[in-house]
Amino acid sequence: MLVGDASTGGPTAEAVMARARSENFPVASRLLPRQVRSHLLAVYGFARLVDEVGDSAAGDRLAALDWLEQDRDRAFAGGAEHPLIARLTPTLRECDLPREPFARLIEANRVDQRVKSYDTWEQLRGYCALSADPVGELVLGVFGMATPARINLSDPICTALQLTEHCQDVAEDLAAGRVYLPVEDLERFGCTRADLAAPHAGAPLRRVVAFEVARARGLLDDGAPLIGELRGRARLAVAAFVAGGRSALDAIERAGYDVLAGPPRVTRARRGLCFATTIAQARRRGR
Repeated sequence: MLVGDASTGGPTAEAVMARARSENFPVASRLLPRQVRSHLLAVYGFARLVDEVGDSAAGDRLAALDWLEQDRDRAFAGGAEHPLIARLTPTLRECDLPREPFARLIEANRVDQRVKSYDTWEQLRGYCALSADPVGELVLGVFGMATPARINLSDPICTALQLTEHCQDVAEDLAAGRVYLPVEDLERFGCTRADLAAPHAGAPLRRVVAFEVARARGLLDDGAPLIGELRGRARLAVAAFVAGGRSALDAIERAGYDVLAGPPRVTRARRGLCFATTIAQARRRGR
């Protein structure tokens, strides 16, 4: 059970950061310098805190999100109150990060309070532009490499990672009253809400998930040229994000696209192999 934080009604800072171990991608690889790792963890802490408040805070979640937005403003002024947002203050200063990506992350969780499903892929992708894409922009900002062209390549990577999570979390999302698989895709493959609530995925849901997995793979491929645009530790970090997404998609495929029993797990060895393959592909593109 997560012990709540009095300021937001959400989980404690410790509980929020513990989620980093279960992400599809390494939040802050130990291959990175300590200061860079600290900045990446600060960005992650903010994004995950906002998600946890939007998903599970007790009481008025919109009011809690408003408080987080105000505390974000206090962080830019050096006076944040929440420990995770206070941790962000040195990162904002040293990396000169903009306010707008943080605003989009908060807005995504406001959207979650009123929107429970998405009719089309374009609508869901618009949601991912709020909930996922800002993280990639902030990561590039930490490395001092957030040009418009690089952000345009980062966006499909982040959307793909979000879509992968939506595929993994069908049962969890449904329990929260949400469906993040586009309605048009569910209808295309004859998948009903009852199919989403079954103990194991039947043929219609498996076809939907297979379709979304292929879509996510395509998005990762669209964004993968970003790796070749970067050098040094930044290249390794982004390659690890892409490899994490690909290995998670591989795991879903190996499970026969049955995601209702829980997210298919990825071994460290498979993630490492996928990382090596992703780096090798980037090098071949650069020739």
